[in-house]
Amino acid sequence: MTGSPAQYLEAAVQSVLTAADPAVDATVGHAALLVASAGAAADADHLVRRWLAATERPVSALVPDAVTARAWAMLSAARPGGAPGWAAELPPLDLDAEESAHHRHLGRAEPPLPPGLLGDSLPAQVVTGLAEHTERPRRDPLRALAAEAESAARDGDEEAASAALHRWAELAWRRPRPDVATLAACRHVAPLLVAGALPAPRGWPRDCADALIAALHTRYRPAPAQRDWPGLLAEVLRLRGEEGPLPAPATPGALADAEHRLGRPLPADYREFLLTCDGFPADVVFPRLLGAADLVPTGPRVRISEPEGVELDPATGRVFEHDPLFGTTVHSGIRALVEEHLRLLEAAGPPSGRE
Repeated sequence: MTGSPAQYLEAAVQSVLTAADPAVDATVGHAALLVASAGAAADADHLVRRWLAATERPVSALVPDAVTARAWAMLSAARPGGAPGWAAELPPLDLDAEESAHHRHLGRAEPPLPPGLLGDSLPAQVVTGLAEHTERPRRDPLRALAAEAESAARDGDEEAASAALHRWAELAWRRPRPDVATLAACRHVAPLLVAGALPAPRGWPRDCADALIAALHTRYRPAPAQRDWPGLLAEVLRLRGEEGPLPAPATPGALADAEHRLGRPLPADYREFLLTCDGFPADVVFPRLLGAADLVPTGPRVRISEPEGVELDPATGRVFEHDPLFGTTVHSGIRALVEEHLRLLEAAGPPSGRE
């Protein structure tokens, strides 16, 4: 990807929605660190907290290596209020020792071909070895700019440090996932990052955090608590804007008569529905569900609605909803049919917002 902030965010959201859990953690961890490094610590904290709530995984899943741990430690130390609450799960670091280790990290050159890039076969090892002998190792440009910014900041030259950060940002957005950890782990650069010295489009850090939080909510949406039949049907009526109690329940005798007339027993969940209310009123887009005395046999199935369009298979309990426009939808049972109706009502909003 030739990058931009918008492309970075698009790819990150897609990863959160569709990738495996470890990739989700890597994406959120990188984005949170990038947002924090862009001077939006509160937005980064909010993203991490929502990730914790959605996944219930340990914070360590967001900190995959020593450089990332060092980056969070340096940013936390530079924040006026200190480390955020969620970071309490991370092991404390000796900042002096980490600064020394990071100085060595900044000076490290990259081999011409990263280990394992070509595989581990003998020919691949030969090619990799030849490259190491014929080409000089090079320092990654982002790492070089991070080192330049750190050196200038250490010397108190904020203007030079800021210029290096601007060049870092220009280059970083050309990469799908820039190495922000190496930059944020620079002890003297971290206060500048916390203060907002790293260029980013106006409002982008918050937009990034909000978009990823929404994606997390979509991916890890908790299953709604299952209501009992009276609660489920009452909620449907409430969202329809209809007042009054539920229709009266069918009697056990009425159910026995219906089963005798139909020549087959009714499924347990459908019996439970009728024993809660003997039929259910129609809505604009939902037919009236028939009471026990009005059920109509249609071959192996039973018509349970008026007008026709909803049928019950007594043998399996499945409910078939026929629509001339959308075709046939098969529900696992009568509860699934009513729950789908409830979901559509919830999506439509309050009764005043529906025709």
